[in-house]
Amino acid sequence: MASLLTTLGLRTSLRAECRLYSTAAAGLPKWTPNAVRTGVIARKKGMTAMWDEWGVRIPVTVLQLEQCQVVSVLTEEKDGYTALQIGSSDKSRKNVTMPLQGHFDAHGVEPKRKLFEFRVTPDAVLPVGTELVASHFVPGQFVDCSAPTMGKGFQGAMKRHGFGGQPASHGTSVTHRSLGSVGQRKDPGKVFKGKKMAGRMGGEQATVQNLKVMKIDNALNLLYIKGAIPGVDNQFIKIKDAVKKRGESIAPKDCLPLPFPTVDPELVKAMPRELVAKTGGSDPLVIQE
Repeated sequence: MASLLTTLGLRTSLRAECRLYSTAAAGLPKWTPNAVRTGVIARKKGMTAMWDEWGVRIPVTVLQLEQCQVVSVLTEEKDGYTALQIGSSDKSRKNVTMPLQGHFDAHGVEPKRKLFEFRVTPDAVLPVGTELVASHFVPGQFVDCSAPTMGKGFQGAMKRHGFGGQPASHGTSVTHRSLGSVGQRKDPGKVFKGKKMAGRMGGEQATVQNLKVMKIDNALNLLYIKGAIPGVDNQFIKIKDAVKKRGESIAPKDCLPLPFPTVDPELVKAMPRELVAKTGGSDPLVIQE
């Protein structure tokens, strides 16, 4: 209870402090609404809940950043586009193939378990070896999360595609969950490609957009993101700035500009351990006249 009250008391000032830390770094390029920052790789740790200042329960997914670093830089001149290759979670060298060992050694980075590329604008390029932490994002910001969905195995048409099934009354025998007709008569005499039928369900790449960052834990590098995120526990998740929230709508105005191209690790040490998004608004339990 004491920690909860402390968190609630800090909410009024954290957003202002967040803005201070995001603009304090000197000598770095300035964030603009058209700039595209790199994303990060985090591990899904499970789901829990938070309560806002009105006592409303908010379901959140907990994600943790583990040794998230820039592994290599792809440039327009050499590769045809500008991007950063990000790696997450150190891996034992004895479990890394020789070609990958050569790749990591050439860039002076420890071997990583997972590698992803993130497209960026030229002004958001980071040096190889730069560590990315949870405060790369700000509380109240909107992000997009991508990961393979949970595999469900072989499933029927009702579960896989939401079919209604056959009548459950008299006259229907052992076909209540059948998908029904799948084709026509002699002409065309085939089942068209793409017909929704029973088959393997899940295990496909999915992206959930416009999820709100509710809390950041700087000590444990945790992100508390509102809502559900694809994937099983310990799944690697790609997180990046929301593409549909253009310009200044991506985060609260008092948290802008975003840390660009990322947050200064030295400034993170001076931040409070927890940065919590303020929900604001009116008490939902009070009847408005």
